[in-house]
Amino acid sequence: MKHKNIVLLFAILNIAFYCQTNAQTVAFDNDSNLIYNPSFEQHSSCPARIEPYGIMDEVVAWWQPTGGSSDYYNPCGGKQCKIPKNKLGIQYPRSGESMVGIYCSLTDYREYIQTQLKEPLVQGEKYKLSFWVSLSEYSKGAVATIGGLFTKERINDTTRQMLTDRQQKQISSKIKQNISTYYKPQVVNSFNRPLYDTEQWMKIEDTFIAQGGEQFLTIGNFYPEEQSNLINPQNTTNILPGAYYYIDDVELYCLTCSQKKETNGVVISKTKDTVSYTVGKVVVLENIFFDFDKSVLLPQSYVELLNLTKLLNEHPNMKIELSGHTDNKGKESYNQKLSTLRAQAVYDYLTSQGIDKKRLKYKGYGATQPIADNKTDEGRAKNRRVEFKIIDM
Repeated sequence: MKHKNIVLLFAILNIAFYCQTNAQTVAFDNDSNLIYNPSFEQHSSCPARIEPYGIMDEVVAWWQPTGGSSDYYNPCGGKQCKIPKNKLGIQYPRSGESMVGIYCSLTDYREYIQTQLKEPLVQGEKYKLSFWVSLSEYSKGAVATIGGLFTKERINDTTRQMLTDRQQKQISSKIKQNISTYYKPQVVNSFNRPLYDTEQWMKIEDTFIAQGGEQFLTIGNFYPEEQSNLINPQNTTNILPGAYYYIDDVELYCLTCSQKKETNGVVISKTKDTVSYTVGKVVVLENIFFDFDKSVLLPQSYVELLNLTKLLNEHPNMKIELSGHTDNKGKESYNQKLSTLRAQAVYDYLTSQGIDKKRLKYKGYGATQPIADNKTDEGRAKNRRVEFKIIDM
């Protein structure tokens, strides 16, 4: 049971310590944080229960990249997902009303959470990632090596074990070999600092230099048990089979980025690449995701939808037609209906964000307009898409 007075006292001491030790640090505003929905407050629905094979699809801009079923906690949720007491432990969020939870070790089973950054990381720039974790007192053990992995590509794996980088290597014209290697997170908690506190939130924080182009952040334990500094703390009840952690307040800031840089005495303004938008231009929405055979938008679509909303707000005279497309599997009538519903889902999202209906149209084309070969999995994936065409500027 939590001791609120002790927690309050520690909170006051922590604030005082932070103010004293960080008086000379640079302050960042919320807009500088490159993480959308950093404390998991925004949600599309309330979590109903803890599903052992479920999908965390309630949280805006966050999702699970593997078959491990990450969990969302909110006061609006069912009894198993409540705050502070829930099926997997007892904890208040570090800030706000919400938090998420993942298994990190002890057994082969692992869980992870993933998000897309507001913008790709810039090569050579220095970034700082931080997030907070708290061990569930129901856990059987604790680990040290929870970290954050930045990748250029979205991770999408069905594994329920430790996530590894699995690639196929061409040995010869007829032989291919699957190779699996460990991921190396850019930020990871020290091996010598086991994360065993069940009362206080523990901060994981470090800096790194970007390779350039990283767009996705995945949080979890990327190390095998023998490299995770697994311990059996005395303050847990061993109800759960593994080390279960709550996560809150994810922050990512660029420490060296600036709008202007000086080179040989000349100040050069940094500008983003600009795209020319003209009537008739067709743009494929690369990161729009739906459940299989459904028209419900998944949280993975958030960044793409936000960017489209911004584009329409920046060009108030722009009018577009949204079009849905499928591959050639299934009946023609079914594909036609599904493609229409998916285009309508994007239309409904844009209108919910204040975009005037008069500026939008939507239509489904089924499998009649492929952009790739339907004979391959890769080609069919490209054909299953939503795009928009500019019809007026």
